[in-house]
Amino acid sequence: MDIRIYYEDTDCGGVVYYANYLKYFERARTHYLEERGLSVAGLMKEGRVFVVVRAELDYRAPARYGDTLHIETVIAEMNPASITFAHTVRERESRRLVVEGSARLAVTDGHGKVKRLDKATVAALQSDPTRS
Repeated sequence: MDIRIYYEDTDCGGVVYYANYLKYFERARTHYLEERGLSVAGLMKEGRVFVVVRAELDYRAPARYGDTLHIETVIAEMNPASITFAHTVRERESRRLVVEGSARLAVTDGHGKVKRLDKATVAALQSDPTRS
């Protein structure tokens, strides 16, 4: 998915504020789910709420106001009660690597109790949306 960088995304030096990448990762994960026919609201209604339990980011190069970033998101690891998403952020035109990172999400029932993923959700998460 692509994200255009606006002035509000930057710090006083015109560089994307470091914490904004966590928001971009969140958008990319939501997009990943939607491409596979899943929605955060739908999962919540079914009693499955994802909560971030770990996030890591490695900053490689600055992104600036006016840039368009492309975020690639894949599942790096999945077990019955958690998913680790890996994110790679590149400047769209030059393909320059900007940030690499990951986020591990636990699956809960919405009240903090760990819950297993059902088979249908696992199948959807592992599906390839380009092969519809």
